[in-house]
Amino acid sequence: MRRIAAVTACIVLMGIGNALAMVGGGEISLKSKKGDVVFSHDNHVEGMALACTDCHDKLFLSKGQHKKATMKEMQKGKSCGACHNGKKAFSVKGDCAKCHKK
Repeated sequence: MRRIAAVTACIVLMGIGNALAMVGGGEISLKSKKGDVVFSHDNHVEGMALACTDCHDKLFLSKGQHKKATMKEMQKGKSCGACHNGKKAFSVKGDCAKCHKK
């Protein structure tokens, strides 16, 4: 009986550890007339080694606040354009197909 309880406890603890290690947020799909944009948290957090706080509590405070971002705003350094300025990351000007998928 003790062995079953110990094995069960180990499985539960391993599951909790894996859940805490996962990157939050997943993918966010933004609708656009020029082609939808899929934002990947994994690409930004794991791929670019960004911390959640690099964007959240600065650029993106809530989902409701950022349901829509315009190219004009981004070219002024707001939203995605804060990093995608051609210096820190590829620019929002130019190759539309990098973000917009038809």
